[in-house]
Amino acid sequence: MVKFVDQAFIVASSGKGGPGCGSMRREKFIEFGGPDGGDGGKGGDVVVVGDSNITTLQDLRLHPHQRAHAGQAGMGKQRHGKKGDDKLIRLPLGSILTNGDTGEFLFEVLDDTPRVLLKGGRGGLGNTHFKTSTNQAPRYHQPGEEGQEMRVEIELKIMADVGLVGFPNAGKSTLISAVSAARPKVADYPFTTLTPKLGVVQLSGYRSFVIADIPGLIEGAHEGLGLGDQFLRHIQRTSCLAFLLDSGPLAEHPPAEAYEILIHELESFSPDLMDKPRVILLTKQDIAEEAPHLDELTTELGQTPLPVSAATGQGMPEMLEVLWKLVEAHRAAQAAEKTKT
Repeated sequence: MVKFVDQAFIVASSGKGGPGCGSMRREKFIEFGGPDGGDGGKGGDVVVVGDSNITTLQDLRLHPHQRAHAGQAGMGKQRHGKKGDDKLIRLPLGSILTNGDTGEFLFEVLDDTPRVLLKGGRGGLGNTHFKTSTNQAPRYHQPGEEGQEMRVEIELKIMADVGLVGFPNAGKSTLISAVSAARPKVADYPFTTLTPKLGVVQLSGYRSFVIADIPGLIEGAHEGLGLGDQFLRHIQRTSCLAFLLDSGPLAEHPPAEAYEILIHELESFSPDLMDKPRVILLTKQDIAEEAPHLDELTTELGQTPLPVSAATGQGMPEMLEVLWKLVEAHRAAQAAEKTKT
C-alpha cells in the first residue's frame, strides 16, 4: 500500500554546461588548419510536470536529491557536445512549490504542462569562436556554466469537490464508505483517519464528484493542535464543505456548539473558507436518542441541517443531490471564469 505523504523537501540541481574544446585542426597537406574546437553541450534542466496518476509525495520523500545531467564537452572537428538529459519530476496535481530557503512561492501544478524549475548551465564555446585577424590560432575555450541548485518545499493540497468537516468520530469515514468505493478505516476512537482519503461519488445521469474524508478537527486546530493544521491545508481547494455534527448519545459537543467551534477554527485559519458554500449534516440519526428539533437548530445554526444516517441510508440520497448542486454551480463558475480569460 502506498503511503499518503503531503509534504516533501528536495534539493534540485540542474546540469552543468559542458566545456568548449580547444582543438586545432591537424590534417595532412593542410599547413594552417586553425582552430576547430566545438562547443560544449547545455546542461540538463529540472522540469516539473503534473501527473494525475500520482497521489502522494512518498517517492520524493525517499529520493530527495533530484539532479539533471551535465552537458557533454565539445570535441575537435567542430563537433558540439550533446545536451545533458533533463531531470523530469512528476508531481501529483495540486502540488505547490516554494523556495525552501526564502519561502518564495514558485508555482502550482494544476495540469500536465511541463514547467522548467531550474535551467541547465550554458555550454562553453570552443576555440573556433575566438579566431581573429590578429590571432589565427587561439587556444582559449570557455568552460561550461555551472548549473543551478535550489532547496524546494513541495506541499500537496488534495483536489476534491467536497470536504468533510467535523470532530473526530463525527462519522466522516462511515459516510464516505457509504457513498463511494473508498474504504477508510472506521473505529470508535479519535483520529481514526490520519491521512486524507478520497472517494468518487457516482450519481445517475453520468454525474460524479470527489469527496474528501480528512483528519478530524479539535479545538485549537488552527494553532496546530491535534491533526488540525494538516487538515486545514486541504480544504482550501474544495468547492464546498459538508459539516458533520454528531447527534449520537456519545457526541463530544451538542450540534450547535460543535458547529460554532468548527466555524471558529476554519475562520481563524483562513477567513476565505467562510466564503465556501456549506451543507450541515446531523449524523448518526440511527442512534440519536431523540428526533432533532430542526426549527430550533435552524435558528441556532443559521441554516437548516439535514438529518442523515450512513448506517441506515436515511437522508443520504437527498444529501448527495444537495452536494451535487453546489459542485455543479462551482464548476460552472470556474468554466465561465476561464472563458473570460
